[in-house]
Parts: sequence; structure tokens; C-alpha cells
Amino acid sequence: MNKKKAMTNIIVSTIFRVLVLISGLIARRYLINTLGEEATGLFSLFTSIIGFLSIAELGIGTAITFSMYKPIVNGDQDTISGLYYLYRKIYRIILIIIVVVGLSITPLIPYFADGNTGTYNIYLTYVLFLSSTLITYIYAHKTAFINAHMDNYVTSIIRSSGLILESILQVIVLIKFKSFNLFLTTLIISNLLQWITTSIIFKRKYSLGLTKNKELTKEVKKEVKNKTKAIFMHKIGGLLVTTTDSIIIGAFVSIIFLGRYSNYMLIMTGMISVLSLIFTSIASVIGQSYAKSTKDEFHQQYLFAYFLNFIIALVFFLGFWAIINDLIAIIFNSEVILDKSIVFFITVTYFMNFMRQAMIIFREASGTFYYDRYKPLAEGLLNLILSLILVRFLGISGVLIGTIITNLTICMPIEPYVLYKYGFEKSVKRYQIVNYGLLVLFILTLFLFNIFKIDTISNIFLRVITNGLISVAISVLIITILIIFNKNIKKIIANYFKKLK
Repeated sequence: MNKKKAMTNIIVSTIFRVLVLISGLIARRYLINTLGEEATGLFSLFTSIIGFLSIAELGIGTAITFSMYKPIVNGDQDTISGLYYLYRKIYRIILIIIVVVGLSITPLIPYFADGNTGTYNIYLTYVLFLSSTLITYIYAHKTAFINAHMDNYVTSIIRSSGLILESILQVIVLIKFKSFNLFLTTLIISNLLQWITTSIIFKRKYSLGLTKNKELTKEVKKEVKNKTKAIFMHKIGGLLVTTTDSIIIGAFVSIIFLGRYSNYMLIMTGMISVLSLIFTSIASVIGQSYAKSTKDEFHQQYLFAYFLNFIIALVFFLGFWAIINDLIAIIFNSEVILDKSIVFFITVTYFMNFMRQAMIIFREASGTFYYDRYKPLAEGLLNLILSLILVRFLGISGVLIGTIITNLTICMPIEPYVLYKYGFEKSVKRYQIVNYGLLVLFILTLFLFNIFKIDTISNIFLRVITNGLISVAISVLIITILIIFNKNIKKIIANYFKKLK
């Protein structure tokens, strides 16, 4: 593992993710205030639909990228070239599939946009959005090839710079022309520039080592096939949960409420994308540790990572709950604020998802993801069924409750069971009690904050700071109590710091 490259990737990714989040929030503010909530809702709907169409790609890119690591290290240029040309061929096929499917569902788009007034040409705007996405599939194989060389910082700079430029162009277009069509055209311009930049860098630095070989051994083909299957099964479950939620809200609640919901998601996913880098940075270390450590040592490392996961989740998700509505009012306006009950379910849903970060990393490091490969399908289908039923009675809250029930009944029981049985070779019972217990503790903490929060401060900025500090104080208090009074936590921390000596 090249630690210098790893740290470069992490630092660059963190800086640019923050910049992309800020620029994206500014562009979203202008979109809402200039074109209104219907345009915002349509933009979110198109994002979800195109995300669902990406099912054609799930697992293939990741599998081939993983398969490149070993031949790159060994300098096996023929295998590297064979994988590259296979990837290019597959992505051309995927591009054709998405073009055909994407265009064929165009007549159905209005059925997913409840409350659409016809102010914007829904067919034209959808095709513009689809076109911008199709461009990314033209150079995806080059991006993956660069990433396989552990130069993620290169693709991160290209992608992030494109998104920042996109946001700047969107603000200019909204101020000067107030056109949704031109707003979407900026996506096409951004992706075209990313395609050109990636192609230039690839040709100058990365294509030189490629040979004309387009053949792969049976062993390599089998490896790619098996990895694709396993990764596909895991990613499709996440896709069914994340993208269908937004599509269901747009179709059964209204396109206006989808726009409001997406404002919260923009901030939530931005926060998670930055926080997740903490765990991404230790993934390679965990992978090496699994090969070198005993099962007990690996288990102790997991317990420390899990407790760290909880600390981060408690601080940031309680903070989200504390200030999000005031933050939405500041960034956008007070008219797009969602009911507090909906915000509660958003917070709990994404707290539960984030609490899986440590488990997912250790699962992948130990290779145990193969044993629960059918779990994501059950997860996605149950979430879809529950959401379709509950949305009719509870609206957006029903969709989120469906996701929470799915997590409680499928993800939380099965994922730890598989990791403990095959990764640690231990009983999972005690861990399960703790896992569910910490979720209950977090929910109680949300209600505890409501007792101490201050709503009487008239200055909204001061109110955000005050309630944010209160949430941090409550988080620190709970974490301190857990460390002082829980012997197991003290033991976990002590074992970790002994390893550092």
C-alpha cells in the first residue's frame, strides 16, 4: 500500500468534497429562489430515475478495477491491457442499453411527477439530463483505469472541478436567463469538459503502457465474473433503497415535496460523503490486518472501529437534528422546511445507515460479503413493498419508516451475524444487544435534545450556533458516561492504545 498516495487521495478528496458541497448548495439556493420548487423536484426526480438506470453497470466497473490491482503491481501489461479493453467494450454496451431504456421510458416520466404543472417541458428537460449522464459512460473506463493505479486524486480533481464549474455556470444561467433548459445544459458542458480533460491526461500518462493484447486468461475472466456477481448483489439492494425512495415520493406525494426532501438529502449526503472518508482511509490497513492478525485481534480492532463509528454518528447526526431546519431556512428559505416528524425519520434512517460503515469495511476486508450476497435483494424488495404501502397513509414519513423497518429486520440482524460467524468465528448475540441498544440510545438522545434546545433566540444564526453547541455538549456527555461506566468500552480503548505503543 503506497501510504503517500493514500494520504494524497484522502486529503484531495476531502477538500474537493467540501468545495463541491458548498458550491452545490449555492446553486440549489438559486434554483429554488429563481425557478421554484417544481424545477427542484424535477431535477431530483431525474437524478433518481437515471440512478436507477445505472443498474446496467452495477458491479462491473468495480470488479474490473479490483482485478487490475494485482497485474499493475506485477507489471503484467498484457493482463492490464486485456482488462482495459474488456472494460471499454462493456461500457460501450452499457451506453447503448441506457440510451435505449432511457429513451423508451420517456413517455412514462410524467407519471413519476405528481403535481407537475407543465411549466417546464418534462420530456425535453429529461432528455437533456439523460444526455449529460450518457457522456460520463463514454470515458468511464479511462477513469477506472486511472483509479486502478491508485491515482484517485487525479479523477477526484477532474470530477470535482467539473462540478464546481457546473455550479458556477448554473448560478450565472439562473441569474441572467432564468431558464431550466439552460440550467440542465450546464451539466452537459461540465461532463464534456471532464471527458476531454480525462482523455488528455489518460493519453499522455496512462495509455503508454497499454499493449494491443485484448485477450484474458480463463482465471482472470472467472475472477471478474465472480466479483461482478457478488458486488452486483450488494449494490442493487442499496440502489433499490436510495433511488426508489425519491421516485416513490415524486410519484405518490408530489414533485414539490420531493424537491424539499432533496434539499435535506443534499446536506445529509454531503455530510456523509465527507465523514465516510474517515473509514475509507483505514480500509487498506484493515485488509492487511486481516491477513496478519488472529481472529481475536481482528475482532478487537473491529470493536474499536465500531465504537469510533458510534461516536462520529452521535455527534454529527445529533448535530444534524439540532440545526437542520434553521440551516435549510438560511441556505434556501423558510418555505421549504419539512415537518419535524419527517426530519426525525430522516435523521434516524441515515444514522442507522452510517452505523454500518465499520461493519462494511471489516466485511469486505475479510471477504465475508459473499455469504450475505442475497441479503441486499431481500432488503431492496422489502423496502420497496413497505414504502409503496406506507406512502399512501403517511406520505414521506411512510417511505422513511419503510426503510427503517427494513434496516431493523434485515440489515441489522444479518450483516453482523455473517461477519461474526465467518470473519471472527464468534457468537453475535452480545453484539446484537449492544447494536440495537445504541440505536435506542440515539433516539432517546434526540428527544433529550428537545428538552434543552433553545428556540427563543430571534437571531437565526445565533440560534444555529447555540443549538449546535448544545448538541455537541450532550454528545460529549453521553460518550463520557459510556466510557466511564462501561468496562467493555474501557477495555476496547485500552487494547487499541496498547497496540500503538
